[in-house]
Amino acid sequence: TTLVGYLTASFMLSSLTSRFILEQQTIETIWTILPAIILIFLALPSLRLLYLLDEVGMSCLLTIKATGNQWYWGYEYSDFKGMEFDSYMLPEDTLEAGQYRLLEVDRRMVVPTKTDVRMLITSNDVIHSWAVPSLGVKVDAIPGRLNQTSFM
Repeated sequence: TTLVGYLTASFMLSSLTSRFILEQQTIETIWTILPAIILIFLALPSLRLLYLLDEVGMSCLLTIKATGNQWYWGYEYSDFKGMEFDSYMLPEDTLEAGQYRLLEVDRRMVVPTKTDVRMLITSNDVIHSWAVPSLGVKVDAIPGRLNQTSFM
């Protein structure tokens, strides 16, 4: 947008003009600037909604920090002192009928019902993806970055 605006202004204000450049300058200016204005009017409300959806309220009653490691997740209940554990995936040969491969773990993270929960998600080694499909939550765990989400 800035480059197109600058070039348009420089052509309009420049005294070094040619009649071949000026023949269709008006229509070129319109079909260049009009789509840029339309895109700006589409983008601004969308950016506002994205910001509002990503904002986590301060009324969360429970905060849990999930740390992704190479083969397991570590959970820490920040509101309770010393309450942390590691959760490992179950091997395929130990799965029983009805259990899901790659979703079953030896120790599950437990959250209370009808409670606002804030999740802080990070990683120690590589990029992971923390997800709970039944809640519709999926957040990337990136080393050196603390992502957050909330759910009820």
